[in-house]
Amino acid sequence: MKWRGSLRERCLLRAVQICNIISVSAAFFQGNFTVPKTEKTAKRTGPEANHAVKMAIREASKSYQTRSGAVHALDKVSLDVREGEFLCILGPSGCGKTTLLWSMAGLHTLSSGDIRLGNEPITKPHPEIAMIFQDANLLPWRNLAKNIELPFELKRRPPDRARIDKLLERVGLAGFENKFPRELSGGMQQRASIVRSLSVDPSVLLMDEPFGALDAFTRDEMNLLIQEIWMETRKTIAFVTHSISEAIFLADRVAVMSARPGRIAEIYDIDIPRPRAIDIQTEPDFIKQVLDIKSRIEHGRGAKVAIT
Repeated sequence: MKWRGSLRERCLLRAVQICNIISVSAAFFQGNFTVPKTEKTAKRTGPEANHAVKMAIREASKSYQTRSGAVHALDKVSLDVREGEFLCILGPSGCGKTTLLWSMAGLHTLSSGDIRLGNEPITKPHPEIAMIFQDANLLPWRNLAKNIELPFELKRRPPDRARIDKLLERVGLAGFENKFPRELSGGMQQRASIVRSLSVDPSVLLMDEPFGALDAFTRDEMNLLIQEIWMETRKTIAFVTHSISEAIFLADRVAVMSARPGRIAEIYDIDIPRPRAIDIQTEPDFIKQVLDIKSRIEHGRGAKVAIT
């Protein structure tokens, strides 16, 4: 019986973690999923063109108390995330990228400063903000369909089957609804995680190195997929990565953070027409941009970051 009890505790803990990751509310259950026309040129249209601010980070600082002393993770970070843009946050390991993203999700409290969604302070999980982690966080005892329906269950709402079905079809998971996580590849699990987050129709999607554990070929496939989904939905996305190439490939802008305590060291505008093909990463202009950003990061710390 002791083993059963400990298993139950682990299951409950896992469910609590999922509850913290997925922000849900009645606001998520409005409207149907529509697919706008794909962008074909470098010209930007829509709300991002006039630089409307979706999330505003102002003088955000964060310190942790540990047994060995205080850790100063963020130092007066100020950054605007524009409506409908794809923003990548890049920097050396330990610079506070994840701390910043968790604070944007309302999962960490700041020591000072504030983060706002529109005019609303973010101090706890918000119904318009969803987050995707490197771990897909699928509950192992639930099949794919039941994992995706979890946020609806938490609010005692019927799942939006039409939206879920369209998303599953869009990411190539239609027909896998009854499969369990152990029967899915890493890429398929991350696709399911993306569907679960988008099924509740958030306006902001925060992504913390979601493809970092995948092999190179699958990672390329996922980068193409998330680019296509962003172009179709125009969700506001903040995407943390260690890879300079990934950041340039995906982003409208790349915010480079300094070594800890993390600050915004530089912001780069990425003026590459969409849709972007994977093979642009071998072009001289792309490589030059990678080396420019790499040099900026190394100038700030001398730390090595991935350029693949």
